[in-house]
Amino acid sequence: MTAAHPTSPIELPAEDRVSSPHTGYTRAHWEAAADGLLRAAWQWATPGGALLDLPGRPSSSGVRSDGLEGYARTFLAAAFRVAGAEGGDPHGWLGRYADGLAAGTRTPGREDAESWPLIRDHGVFGQPMVESASVAIGLRLTRPWLWDRLDDGVRDRTEAWLRDALRHVPSPNNWYQFPYSVAGFLESVGRGDALTARARERALELMEGWYRGDGWYADGDGRAFDHYNGWALHLYPVLDAYLSGDAELSARYGDRLREHLAGFSLTFGGDGAPIHFGRSLTYRFAAASSVALGALTGHTPLTPGVSRRLASGALRYFLDRGATGTDGLLNLGWHGPHQASLQSYSAPASPYWASKAFVALLAPQGHPLWTATEEPAPSEGPDRVLALPAPGLLVQSTGADGIVRLHNHGSDHVRVHEGEGQVQDDPLYSRQSYSTVTGPTAAGNAADNHLAVVVAGARSERRIVRALGAGGGDGWGWAASWHRPVFTSGSPMVPGLRVESVTVARGRYELRVHRVSGAPDGALVEQTGWATGRDDGLVSALHGLHGWESHDAVRAPQGTAYTPWAVVPRLSAPAGGTAVLVALASLSAEADAAPLDGVVSDVVVDGDTVEVRWAGDGATTRIGFAPVAVTHG
Repeated sequence: MTAAHPTSPIELPAEDRVSSPHTGYTRAHWEAAADGLLRAAWQWATPGGALLDLPGRPSSSGVRSDGLEGYARTFLAAAFRVAGAEGGDPHGWLGRYADGLAAGTRTPGREDAESWPLIRDHGVFGQPMVESASVAIGLRLTRPWLWDRLDDGVRDRTEAWLRDALRHVPSPNNWYQFPYSVAGFLESVGRGDALTARARERALELMEGWYRGDGWYADGDGRAFDHYNGWALHLYPVLDAYLSGDAELSARYGDRLREHLAGFSLTFGGDGAPIHFGRSLTYRFAAASSVALGALTGHTPLTPGVSRRLASGALRYFLDRGATGTDGLLNLGWHGPHQASLQSYSAPASPYWASKAFVALLAPQGHPLWTATEEPAPSEGPDRVLALPAPGLLVQSTGADGIVRLHNHGSDHVRVHEGEGQVQDDPLYSRQSYSTVTGPTAAGNAADNHLAVVVAGARSERRIVRALGAGGGDGWGWAASWHRPVFTSGSPMVPGLRVESVTVARGRYELRVHRVSGAPDGALVEQTGWATGRDDGLVSALHGLHGWESHDAVRAPQGTAYTPWAVVPRLSAPAGGTAVLVALASLSAEADAAPLDGVVSDVVVDGDTVEVRWAGDGATTRIGFAPVAVTHG
């Protein structure tokens, strides 16, 4: 018996609410989901199977590269599917990919119906380098049933095409894992040399420099911390160590994955959603790939039942909410299509990097990941607040509604060689807070969760986020940062203007404290809250406690990834010279959530020190600036 989800044409087995009381999903559901996604994508293959030209807007790399992307990313799903079944391939996927490999590598670079594009430097034509890693991993996973059965000519041509990934320059971030993965495959089939060895050494050298602690890597030399930690920076080295049996690499990178999952596991909502934060969100349930990999390799603090609940919850969350259209293809967006969630490099087949989550299928049927009974997700228990000092993030979850919030005081998307006045605002990094039920408003709309200084009618943006610390205790936590307000009109900077920000979280409440210094005469300051829709069942509240003079709401007609139209609460006040401002914010799905005006009983601001007394339990939170220090008790 099979059943289609309400918004997905993919046929899945009947739910199993005995072993999977939270999601109903079993290993058979994962296999069926992989088969359904592959079946839909292969309808758009070229006659020789080398390119999968999925319909939709082309990326900045062009349609030929996009077609290779379709081949490579779906191959990754097929490889996990077949390797996890020990070569079982009831739909004949590997035969199709073998044919496509032969056709695509016959005359690479030629403008014909099948030839793959050549791999070049990132700044010239680099996207094929990204896809080379998926091709290499797919071949490594399926070696007995695909690579070993190819004729020597196809193997030699494939090696020649892949080797260009070792000779050209990657983007200065997680891209170094792509030649690393190519080199790992070539060495696994006896085709390694000094070039493959150096590609692997270089990638691991950079990883050491990018590791910042708490299980978090920066995605390059800057401070970009996002989902790339899980679906790239942890995935590639840990999977490589697992496949090669390298105990030393497994211990080093596995320990970091375990530490990462201790915090990252709290970022999935009670409905299964990942945090809507960072770039490439159209990869959707790839966010669960690190959870599945940890369960597969044993490098996880989570029980098998929690791991499956998180991974299956993310897969089901998107299949239930329109991630595939009526044609069964993963579309470009979040739930359904959503333009503002995309980047210029997003191609019609880009969402198929979600295939990384199917690493779960490498765990065989009898693995504890599939035999253990599902357990609640970390966000489904008591209210929790977790500070992550290395990336400068603060995670806050409430068990009553399953909402998880991420307060960003350490991650941005400004590369180290860029001046922050010369880059565009990125709503997926620049906002103060993100959640599992709301998305940031689009760049042309009023910004949610943002502190703006308004000078001569121009509102400032936040680019480089400079972490000032994070910490906490039982049931509470804090994180702090500072930034220089950037203006897109007129002078990009106001001399001496600086904003220091502290978020303190407890329960569903967010205490937001800012110290604005160096503001010119006539300047204003604005604080916005969470962007919500008319009928989404959410309550976004924002209440001024000190320094704020007016309260209103602004509209965001372009909406978010969750609602086609949104409204954002806003506080405003004059801010010449130095001003300390204190507000309380809340995002809740509880119908009877109490208003914020009775939550805090007293606020005392004495110079650079803020003391807040909470009405419920009489606890006091004390925040000091210069330097930032936070206590609570």
